Amino acid sequence: MADLMSERQVVREGAIARLTVIGGRAVERLTAFLDTREAAPRNRVAALRTLEAIADQRALDASLRAIDDPDAGVAQAAVRVARVFLRGPRGATVVDRLTEVALNRARSEPIRLAAIDALSTLESSTVQPLRDALKDDPSEEVRALAQRTRPLTVEPGDHEGYLRQAVERRLPDDPVALRHAIAQAAGPLSLPLLHQLVERIRDREREAGEAPAVRAEWMAARAAAHVALASRGSRLALYDIRETLETAAGPLPVEFLSALTAVGDASCLEPIAAAFDRAAASGGTRDDWWHRHLASAFRVIVARERVTRRHQVARKIDRRWKGVLTELWPGRR
Repeated sequence: MADLMSERQVVREGAIARLTVIGGRAVERLTAFLDTREAAPRNRVAALRTLEAIADQRALDASLRAIDDPDAGVAQAAVRVARVFLRGPRGATVVDRLTEVALNRARSEPIRLAAIDALSTLESSTVQPLRDALKDDPSEEVRALAQRTRPLTVEPGDHEGYLRQAVERRLPDDPVALRHAIAQAAGPLSLPLLHQLVERIRDREREAGEAPAVRAEWMAARAAAHVALASRGSRLALYDIRETLETAAGPLPVEFLSALTAVGDASCLEPIAAAFDRAAASGGTRDDWWHRHLASAFRVIVARERVTRRHQVARKIDRRWKGVLTELWPGRR
């Protein structure tokens, strides 16, 4: 929390990462920090970014209050936190609050746009009254964004158009259909567009209120987008695979490991070792598919990146997880 108050961005970013790992235990301190309103805007934004990543329902009230912050950056960050809870138990409260902001012509344009963008992820029937109300808005940007939140309309079989609209307007409600479209037509899409697709799907996964099975389907769609990037040799979203491995409580869709095997670098070895050790601690056997695929990805990366046992990351793994490096190292069956 002290680092979150730092004037240096790199220190604040480190604090955000550590507090996110701490998770729910940090929420009360973070919400109390926001409610004091004594910190500089940059520090309040950092606290809101952390709450967005933790996605704990206890953060909702504080974030709704922060939407009225006089600093536009803080208010926009608060909208992003509220967006996480749109499909949660208090989703109606969030919808009402964001709709109020979107329609309030006295609010600054960036904050209204953030609210409209958040609401655009909902079903068309929910958003339609807002679109109708904004048709005559004096702000050209507000009218344009409201127009772009129309439902996806593409010709049957036009998977490329479907994916473009998923990035440029909003994600569809069906993660299985999205995954199929990625597998069929991700090739022609630009790498930045695929990267945006990964980001959009990850944001959707984080939304509270989704059943575990539905979240798993969204994760599978994100994994398919990673395979599409990896098939073209891109490491643009490799950070997301690392972060997903670091926080995974169990086996991930095998496509994550396919992408990791194709484009992973030395920075991925430590998360792989952590996942390997964590799976064993939770009762998995060394011969199950998850362990085998993790070991295979590790060995391919070691060979491709020419990592030796003297490499810094290899020594770190050996110190932190005794015996794991020996099990993962190439040459072991």
